[in-house]
Amino acid sequence: MISGSAASLATSQARLLAAAQSYGNGEIALAITWAIETAMRRGETVAMRWEHWDRKARVFLLTETKNGTARRVPLSTAAIAVLEGLPKQLDGRVFGVHSASISRAFAATCKAAGIEGLTFHDLRHEATSRLFEKGLNPMEVAAITGHKTLQMLKRYTHLRAEDLVGRLG
Repeated sequence: MISGSAASLATSQARLLAAAQSYGNGEIALAITWAIETAMRRGETVAMRWEHWDRKARVFLLTETKNGTARRVPLSTAAIAVLEGLPKQLDGRVFGVHSASISRAFAATCKAAGIEGLTFHDLRHEATSRLFEKGLNPMEVAAITGHKTLQMLKRYTHLRAEDLVGRLG
């Protein structure tokens, strides 16, 4: 078994996604990819509605956030592929699951992948770290993640020395 954490997710992501593809209808695999690509909270993800996706601008408007402030999240090519891979729900929601369902499916997926101690929320930490590794500055990352203070943003950031080597020259 692999111990789970945001730091070890990079090495076990392929195994996690493979296990997720075979769970239920595979929607948890899309939710995992979405979380890693957007740094959205689980609650923000399940509250998403199709009418808030601006395809042309490649942005998703979050109206229901933990801190109560709406924000526009820029979407990567991989995030757009997730949206395009999801079936349209009759009630207008993007993901057809509730928060508790994502948690249960994620726990079962981790178990099937042999990963212990990883939570869906850890994907937000991983996503935040990856935004920094892509070269975004703290203000840009905070605009995407919705963090209001640098102190809170720092709690979510777990940079790996190996990933920073190339930036040093």
